[in-house]
Amino acid sequence: MNDTHPEVSKRFQEMLMKRTNEERLKMGCSMHETARRLVLASILEKNPKATPSDLRKALFLRFYGHEFGVEGKKKILQIL
Repeated sequence: MNDTHPEVSKRFQEMLMKRTNEERLKMGCSMHETARRLVLASILEKNPKATPSDLRKALFLRFYGHEFGVEGKKKILQIL
């Protein structure tokens, strides 16, 4: 769904492209870290006793689980 007016979207794109590559990379890293913290908080809210291994597995499944089949996920989860 995209409910942003095309002119606003165009202006945002122009503003974003005026930033340096470094600034855009930092923005992306910051957004990823924010998303990671939100997901961790959600996981811990549901399971306050989650171990570090539990957290790694849950993060993997939330961020990347949809990209793997059942067997692929099993193999990766064994490593985490």
